[in-house]
Amino acid sequence: MSVQPCPRRVAMISVHTSPLERPGTGDAGGLNVYVVETAKHLARAGVEVEVFTRRTTAAQPESVELMPGVLVRHIDAGPFEGLGKDDLPGQLCAFTVGVQRIGAAQPEGYYDLVHSHYWLSGQVAWLAADRWQVPLVHSMHTMARVKNALLAEGDRPEPPGREIGEEQVVRAATWLVANTDREADELIDLYDAAPDKVRVISPGVDLETFTPGEQAEARAALDLPADAEVLLFVGRIQPLKAPDVLVRAAAHLLEQDPGRRDRLVVAVLGGPSGSGLDHPEALADLVDELGLGDVVRLVPPVSRDALAQWYRAADLLAVPSYNESFGLVAIEAQACGTPVVAAAVGGLPTAVGDGGVLLDTHDPKEWGAAIAELLDDPARRRAMSAAALTHAAAYGWQHTTDQLLELYRAACHADSSASPKSQHLTGVPAAVIP
Repeated sequence: MSVQPCPRRVAMISVHTSPLERPGTGDAGGLNVYVVETAKHLARAGVEVEVFTRRTTAAQPESVELMPGVLVRHIDAGPFEGLGKDDLPGQLCAFTVGVQRIGAAQPEGYYDLVHSHYWLSGQVAWLAADRWQVPLVHSMHTMARVKNALLAEGDRPEPPGREIGEEQVVRAATWLVANTDREADELIDLYDAAPDKVRVISPGVDLETFTPGEQAEARAALDLPADAEVLLFVGRIQPLKAPDVLVRAAAHLLEQDPGRRDRLVVAVLGGPSGSGLDHPEALADLVDELGLGDVVRLVPPVSRDALAQWYRAADLLAVPSYNESFGLVAIEAQACGTPVVAAAVGGLPTAVGDGGVLLDTHDPKEWGAAIAELLDDPARRRAMSAAALTHAAAYGWQHTTDQLLELYRAACHADSSASPKSQHLTGVPAAVIP
């Protein structure tokens, strides 16, 4: 009797954001890229993936084939539109019922493993894994206790209910995937995760899309002056991501050298998200207040191919976030040969490596000075560009997925060698077991 490989089929849970959404819109960001890329590579390795996400418009079909082997299932949970991420805890029961109904319609043993992304998904996956008697792998992506310790000015703290929910998922998971060693330490220190069930698997970069190219050609394609000094921000427009730090840094840069004004371009790619939706025009108002309407370009989210052109066109990518579990935009820019100036927070030191500069501050004056220093030193930027390409080359999505597959197989083996319930509920207090 032949033994079937495991996993044959993985259920991925992404409640609050769909892999079909364009990063930079709404709540779509690095998590979406992670789900899409790992699902695609798992499918190419012969593992079927079904991604469960919330239906947000009536026009969305029940399921969409992203590619052969990757199916996106839309679950009805609450009204299609008008719900923010903060409203979704009240819809987890409805979402869970939708997932369970689909699971009940499948033959026994249909799913071999559940991989959840973000704490909301972890709450749903916890029950699904319990009902299907399979391992639960969970990726946090961001953590409330980390975010609350590093809040941007004017940002809202994450509520205690989220902290409690995260703590429950940490205890329930068979394995926890951390993006970096630092995130692994945060899981252990802030959430009391068992060290032996935390695995560090860094995200990757699409090395076929994000490639080096001629800066002049990219600028011509984007209607940018060939001799411009181009500073780029890519991300959701919200206090956590701090695009205002770059805009204010540009103002200080021009105060110190007014002659730069004719050639400086600050491009901000992204849309309002999260607490940024409270004041969606705040960044545009800041640009007007600082008199930078002729310097700053606010660009809506673009396709991945167009994004690669923006990276190639830029002299520097700025990542001034107050926290990042990794920082995919940093590694994407480096894969295009563009150096990075980033805040020394979260996973950014790992993502940036030798391909940029890390700053232990969010002071716009210091950011302006650091940027000016790099703009005035082309030789240093060229050296950083070469280092960036070398650094990014080690972070392909294939490498990430190979490590995930190894973890999945270990989870399947551990689950089959232990009593089903005890394996993935190890360490969960009786008070929180459903």
